[in-house]
Amino acid sequence: MDAIPQPIADILEFSRWAPSGDNTQPWRFEIIGEHKLIIHAFDTRDHCVYDLDGRPSQIALGILLETLSIAASSHGLRAEFRRSQDAPETRPDYYVELIPDSQLVLDPLLRYIKQRSVQRRPLDRTLLTQEQKHALQNAVGKFYTLRWYESSLQRWRFAKLMFDNAKLRLTLPEAYTVHRDIIEWEARFSEDKVPDKALGIDAMTLKLMRWVMANWQRVDFFNTYLAGHLVPRIEMDLLPGLFCAAHFTILANKAPETIDDYVAAGRAVQRFWLTATSLGLQLQPEMTPLIFSRYVRENRIFSQMPDAMVTAAKLAEKLSGLLSPDPVNRAVFLGRIGHGPDATSRSLRLPIDKLIHNQTTG
Repeated sequence: MDAIPQPIADILEFSRWAPSGDNTQPWRFEIIGEHKLIIHAFDTRDHCVYDLDGRPSQIALGILLETLSIAASSHGLRAEFRRSQDAPETRPDYYVELIPDSQLVLDPLLRYIKQRSVQRRPLDRTLLTQEQKHALQNAVGKFYTLRWYESSLQRWRFAKLMFDNAKLRLTLPEAYTVHRDIIEWEARFSEDKVPDKALGIDAMTLKLMRWVMANWQRVDFFNTYLAGHLVPRIEMDLLPGLFCAAHFTILANKAPETIDDYVAAGRAVQRFWLTATSLGLQLQPEMTPLIFSRYVRENRIFSQMPDAMVTAAKLAEKLSGLLSPDPVNRAVFLGRIGHGPDATSRSLRLPIDKLIHNQTTG
């Protein structure tokens, strides 16, 4: 592969650290000039039960665009994006032009791009200050509003929602294939998956989980007769949901409908996450309740498992009650936040040479 010209090489080195669901990195870069490139994006709706409408991938794409824009500021360049109207929504193309701007200043969030990560383990319950909340609201901008759920009762209700939601997640055969494929076992770091050491569960549970997940028959047997999902749900959902400063939602002022709405939401999410990192806060997305709730609203069948839609509808009703009076269809991001150490195990990213678009990868 030919050497990537500067400053694009440096900008992409930062951009590749944008987070995506299960570390899928659903994009490739094509360099078409010294200050021009194309982002070839794709969603995972054809094989991921959490992305059947492509919306999570579109949020991740927005995170990527914001990351690239922040990185470009370090070279005095303003990034302008134009989505191709010819590309299908499942594989959107974005034309990027980097324009010199003498008025542009270095974005202070640049230094936190590589530090930002997911922390799935319990966090400190110390409440966020009003100054921290104000900074985070400023980060998402005027088109989004933050809601905080920080009382002991609210944290319990959200922890219970995540605990109940995890039972659906861990018993779906369609989710099993996703979980099987995205975990890298016996690893602290992974370039294109989630390392098992980052899951937030103890060593014995992790060892048993690896054995059980060897095939669906074992998973189904353990779930049906031995409540095999119980301990992982406690360790990955209930306890972290209780031990945090707050749960939060990012609400769009207008319910998102189009790919452009979800990409814009992703840009706000990344500024929120990077600002949280700059404040010494850790974060974990809690997106599956939003995803399944949207499937229920759209009557989108997501599983062959009997009663899956009935269970999802009940969980969607609980989520709606927790977010009330805000309508759940305006929520673009749900998560938990708090003070805590940086994750000692995390997903890394593919090197740039594996993210460059060519006839093989494109």
